[in-house]
Amino acid sequence: MPDYKAPLRDIKFVMNELLDSEQHYANLEGAEDATPDMVDAIIGEGAKFCEQVLSPLNQVGDKEGCTWSEDGVKTPTGFKEAYQQYVEGGWPSMTADPNYGGQGLPHSLGLVMSEMVGTSNWSWGMYPGLSHGATNTIEEHGTEEQKQTYLTKLISGEWTGTMCLTEPHCGSDLGTLRTKAEPNADGTYAITGTKIFISAGEHDMAENIVHIVLARLPGAPEGTKGISLFIVPKRLPNEDGSSGERNAVSCGSIEHKMGIHGNATCVMNFDGARGWLIGPENKGLNCMFTFMNVARIGTAIQGLGAAELGLQGSVTYAKDRLAMRSLSGAKNPEGIADPIIVHPDVRRMLLTQKAIAEGARALIYMTAQQADIVHNGKTEEERKAADEALGFLTPIAKAFLTEIGYEAANLGMQVYGGHGFISEWGMEQNVRDARIGMIYEGTTGIQALDLLGRKVLMTQGESLKGFTKQVHVFCKENADNEQLKQFIEPLAALNKEWGDLTMKIGMTAMKNREEVGAASVDYLMYSGYAVFAYLWARMAKVAQDKMEEGTTEEMFYNAKLQTARFYFKRMLPRARGHAESMLAGADSLMDMPEEAFVL
Repeated sequence: MPDYKAPLRDIKFVMNELLDSEQHYANLEGAEDATPDMVDAIIGEGAKFCEQVLSPLNQVGDKEGCTWSEDGVKTPTGFKEAYQQYVEGGWPSMTADPNYGGQGLPHSLGLVMSEMVGTSNWSWGMYPGLSHGATNTIEEHGTEEQKQTYLTKLISGEWTGTMCLTEPHCGSDLGTLRTKAEPNADGTYAITGTKIFISAGEHDMAENIVHIVLARLPGAPEGTKGISLFIVPKRLPNEDGSSGERNAVSCGSIEHKMGIHGNATCVMNFDGARGWLIGPENKGLNCMFTFMNVARIGTAIQGLGAAELGLQGSVTYAKDRLAMRSLSGAKNPEGIADPIIVHPDVRRMLLTQKAIAEGARALIYMTAQQADIVHNGKTEEERKAADEALGFLTPIAKAFLTEIGYEAANLGMQVYGGHGFISEWGMEQNVRDARIGMIYEGTTGIQALDLLGRKVLMTQGESLKGFTKQVHVFCKENADNEQLKQFIEPLAALNKEWGDLTMKIGMTAMKNREEVGAASVDYLMYSGYAVFAYLWARMAKVAQDKMEEGTTEEMFYNAKLQTARFYFKRMLPRARGHAESMLAGADSLMDMPEEAFVL
């Protein structure tokens, strides 16, 4: 496994030069502590923790996995101790409400930490990562008593949290869930049912685990309109706030998985466990979706992390590994062969990983700034606009980045050749760990339906127009810049085509709603490549401006320009194939009768 090195220079490029985080934080309510010095100190200390503590445990977690017994789940060697260091460092409280022990820092800064944690050790990072969902839910919808009881412990990191949604008979179709919530005389509820695929559902890293559980009340309406949300702790809180007796919730087993072996993916059994209603009755999904955008951005980070880790490993290997001679003549005449980085196909793979990793970072950080404004914008108008932008960008970030992040992880393994298939190098683990990203928090297909169906067509294209207008303004402002012409002209044409394609799909969908499902994934991937084109054009402009001003970092900025050229010449053409596919119609998918699918 390559030693992870936090890409601090590129993190600061995106935050400070591309997105002007200093001004962004100055425009937020309650973000006074996010000064440049404070931000640099947090990122620097976070990088040390990830490099020195988490990265060395990444392969340990993969090899050892988690161990189940009737007494609980034991995590891999070093995981528990690393979590204690994480808590002692105050990391769980970074972005949480100061009224309950949080530091109140912007969500976008927390996601920078999440990137470094996830890239250095995704399996470990899922334990505190799952707590964010529970924390955000209670922050938004809990009573004051619930906040004092649970939120303070989650924010301190003394307790961790989970989200218990999926059941054996239903995946993302939560309308069919069967877990029951029967009222008790004391105002609590008896929760009975089985939940599966519960990440971090049971472990030995914290004294208590707070489960946020979807269940049905007696007589609740069918489908998604009859789901309520409950707090169900592993251990019932004592009056003094400490963990008390064991609740009737247990881990029945842990899944044996393709990857993320260091994280316990649990089957959780609720046998009349005591729970507390959170939010209104039958509004559980509404409550849950108030934080789903941030949760899905968190999952998008896995695509970035897979690309970054693959890039770091394969660049190091490509510079050291000697194989064959360059087609244009020996580049290492004193050696037995040239390093493989001189070969065009290896360059193709490395540049693809670089374009994906750095483009993903820009997309995630841009989206995270919208989340900041939703929570802490100074006016209702800017909060509403940010919420619309966030809703539009989130499915693109989650699905597109996990898809191409997995591609980058595969390329990282490919650069190593046969050694990439061997576990000691860590590249095959990166591929296995990354594969889940396209599945959880809503598969690529579900995210695509959300984007095209709910976010674009149901708003008559307004959410798309909000973004394409930004792109149009950028292109218009830079139309006369000869240095950027190679980026601006294709971007402007793509931006116009994006709207035209949307109109065509909308027209065909009016006649046959299957057209939405048939076009959706290609539409999402096209959208992802379009958003990347916008971001790479912006990054190219920043780099070009710095080069013209004069800089001591010419190599860094020139690499940005060269990567932008690579993206526009070698990756953006993929959008053309997606455009043709999304207009191919539903008939090519739906005409074949089910009976024809035979073995």
